[in-house]
Amino acid sequence: MNVTISVLGRFHLFHVAKQLQDRGFLHRLITSYPAFETVKYGIAKQNIKSLVIHEISNRISVKLPQAMKSLFDPQYLVFELFDHHASAHIPHDTEIFVGLSSGCLHSLRRAKKMGAKTVVERGSTHILYQRALLAEEYDRLGIKTQITHPQVVEKELAEYLEADFISVPSQFVKRTFLSQGIPENRLILTAYGVNLKHFYPAPRKDEVFRIIHCGNLSIRKGVHYLLQAFGELKLPGAELWLIGDLTAEIVPFLQKFSSASVKLKGTFPEMELHEQLSQGSVFCLASIEEGLAMVQAMAMACALPVICTTNTGGEDIIRDGQDGFIIPIREVTAIKEKILYFYENRDLCRAMGESARRRVQSGFTWTDYGNKMISHYRNILQDRS
Repeated sequence: MNVTISVLGRFHLFHVAKQLQDRGFLHRLITSYPAFETVKYGIAKQNIKSLVIHEISNRISVKLPQAMKSLFDPQYLVFELFDHHASAHIPHDTEIFVGLSSGCLHSLRRAKKMGAKTVVERGSTHILYQRALLAEEYDRLGIKTQITHPQVVEKELAEYLEADFISVPSQFVKRTFLSQGIPENRLILTAYGVNLKHFYPAPRKDEVFRIIHCGNLSIRKGVHYLLQAFGELKLPGAELWLIGDLTAEIVPFLQKFSSASVKLKGTFPEMELHEQLSQGSVFCLASIEEGLAMVQAMAMACALPVICTTNTGGEDIIRDGQDGFIIPIREVTAIKEKILYFYENRDLCRAMGESARRRVQSGFTWTDYGNKMISHYRNILQDRS
């Protein structure tokens, strides 16, 4: 079995590539990441085709101010140029081509002409569902912004149509594809994993009750609801740590719910992140829309119970009431209720954190993910033959 992967950036596909490589099935990883960074994820240099110019352009485009993007949004152009370039580097004897959505339409067309089966990896909900839900959220807040470049939407819809299969990470995502008329037999569902060598409990430096959020500080991540909930609770001695890149859209909410107990921690390399997570009492992700936020399993591996919304994909790994709590989106009252429960029941908080740790140790590692995906790939080739 020869599998070629194409990804603008990294995402979870580096983990997929590593699992395939360990079993002798990775033919090539085409990525915008530089090779010297890619090898840090365990990928052998001879298996990497690095198209680093596209990483530079992608990072520049992401950092552009919204005012500039309103004049010209390069998002589609970045995806399109990477896709064209990557398509030229697909080996002719590839049997399965796997591409990250929005950046693989030309690549999957080329792979299909070579006789390969094609899989589009979609880490978020169906793009029409995602766009509608986020547009609704921004409208509720009175914020004018372009959610997704219209041509990116068009390109991704074509990828859904032309790929043989669409790989999704959660039941939540799967439901959004089914609701858009995608046949169930074209969907591959496998929950993401966690690297237990990188994520494990580290010693706590104090006994402060601490809520931790990890991920971009953005509207999509629901940080504004978490800030409101924490601000209204006014819990003595408690802290809220916000780990991740700060976006301009969250600044007004930070000002509105300003508190010395809210700590902006910035970002950390993956190898250091477990030390930060381990300083928490509970992990909270109030997202409006996610596919399956991998930080949830990371926090669980560090023995934190998780409070998450129904739209994080958390239901696939978190047992409600046992490893944490799953609540509706936009429900500040529910966030407050669950945080207060953990604040008032510290022993139960720790016990649920230990339950969460055991949960991801059994069935939710990247090795588990690799075993499941390789089984899917084998079935795909068997069906072809």
